Amino acid sequence: MEGLGSFLLFAALFYFMMRFGCGSHMKHGQGGHDHPEGNAANAADHDDGTSGYVDPVCDMEVETEQGYGKMYQGTLYRFCSRSCLDKFDNEPERYINKQQALMEENHNDH
Repeated sequence: MEGLGSFLLFAALFYFMMRFGCGSHMKHGQGGHDHPEGNAANAADHDDGTSGYVDPVCDMEVETEQGYGKMYQGTLYRFCSRSCLDKFDNEPERYINKQQALMEENHNDH
């Protein structure tokens, strides 16, 4: 009986971590993100007319009003997790420069 209780406790912990913690952004997948244009430097437009954001740290798509937001130099950046926000806070220029390089590469491809 003790083994079953431990298993159920572990299963519940795993579920909550994947649903609300570090793995919560994994359901969105990687790659194929539209890169930003316009005033919001990390806004992405979707085919259905809605817009979201691209996390400048991990490049995951973040829907409007989801995740964490931070204003930096007059631009709103959105992050999929607290971990990505903390990384951005430690080295914002690194991630902004990375994002600008991706934008320029994307414009040169078209």
